[in-house]
Amino acid sequence: MAKPASVVGTAIFGAAAVSATIGACSQAFTVTSPGPAAKTAVERHFLGARSTAEAPAGAGLTLGAGTALAAAGVAVASGMRRSRRNTAGKAASEVVPVGMSSSVTAPQQGYFRDQLVARRAELKESGAPSPEETDDHMKEIEAYAKQALAGAAAAMVFTSSMESAVAYPIFAQQNYANPREYSGKIVCANCHLASKLTEARIPQSVLPDTIFKAQIDIPAKYNKRMQPIADGSKAKMNVGAIAVMPEGWRLAPKDRLPKVLKKEMKGLSWSPYSKEYPNIVVAGPVPGETFEQMVLPILTPDPNTNDKVFFGKGFIYFGGNRGRGQVYPEGNQSNNNQFFAEATGKVTAIDGLKVTIETKTGQVKEQQLLPGADIVVVVGEEVSKGDPITTNPNVGGFGQIETETILQDMNRIYAYCGIAFSLFICQLTLVLKKKQFEKVQLAEGF
Repeated sequence: MAKPASVVGTAIFGAAAVSATIGACSQAFTVTSPGPAAKTAVERHFLGARSTAEAPAGAGLTLGAGTALAAAGVAVASGMRRSRRNTAGKAASEVVPVGMSSSVTAPQQGYFRDQLVARRAELKESGAPSPEETDDHMKEIEAYAKQALAGAAAAMVFTSSMESAVAYPIFAQQNYANPREYSGKIVCANCHLASKLTEARIPQSVLPDTIFKAQIDIPAKYNKRMQPIADGSKAKMNVGAIAVMPEGWRLAPKDRLPKVLKKEMKGLSWSPYSKEYPNIVVAGPVPGETFEQMVLPILTPDPNTNDKVFFGKGFIYFGGNRGRGQVYPEGNQSNNNQFFAEATGKVTAIDGLKVTIETKTGQVKEQQLLPGADIVVVVGEEVSKGDPITTNPNVGGFGQIETETILQDMNRIYAYCGIAFSLFICQLTLVLKKKQFEKVQLAEGF
């Protein structure tokens, strides 16, 4: 009974202390409206607190109220700390997991969407382009930049002084993602308008994951025939080549090339056409006198490890080019062309590379030629529209050829050998049996 009594006493004492504290707090924190009355109350409170000698009971009461106020403050602080812990625990237990796909609530998403729609409507009203139009414009700028780069390269080649008439596969690489068109034509023929013979030799069949050589012949009289370069002077021709192989076929790596094949290549370097088409390789420009015959090492794929490759027949397209082209990638003519009269009339003047033609109606037509070709008309000569007025300096050209080979499966070879051997044994057995039958007949007198 002693413990419950003490508990009850403690509770009664705590209740009394709380009531005293509340009373003291109500006296100490009395709020009055601003003005003289409030000032008088404040002055009285502080004066009463300082005059301990005149009012001892008031001083004792003030000290007890301060002690009770401190105790109440400690209790309130501990209670607030406990409430914070409980609230944090509840919040931690009630946390809703958020997915990786979105960290924004549905109302916020709707708000953002409405704002985006509003901003887009404002841009449309002001005449600004839409995001789709901006993307299309950026694609056009990128395409124009590629064309400008190709044009700059062509201008550099045209204006530079070179020692030989070159054939550049880089023009095709810059302007065509795939060098072989749907019609089968290789795009080199778009700039090299003359047609010349090109030959290629490859094995009839090859095995998987093996290296074989393809020989490309680009015949021409390189030691005699010469073409004009950019400044109009004559120089020897260079050559270039391209090979379009089936998907999965690759240029043989250097570390796997046999020494005999390296010697036959004569230092010729092949490179992939692009990252998207490693099965298409190009070479050149290289001197035509040295590389009239080009050797290409090819690595065949293995269908056992590559699901995209199958055994069977495959086609390889070769293109060989010698000399300079007649058209640059941006469409302008090169000086490796024959020029024709642009009007019907009489040649009245020839000033360097400028030919003046006067028509029957009295109209004067001036035609500017490019250096390289020789003018074959004279002043006073009558010409018709389309008649040649210069020689044809082009002695090169482009040619392409289609070849085929078989990617052979060794299991097929083994099966064929087994069938052939079985047939041989069968035929041999029949012949021996026939001979035996004939001997039996002779022995019996038939």
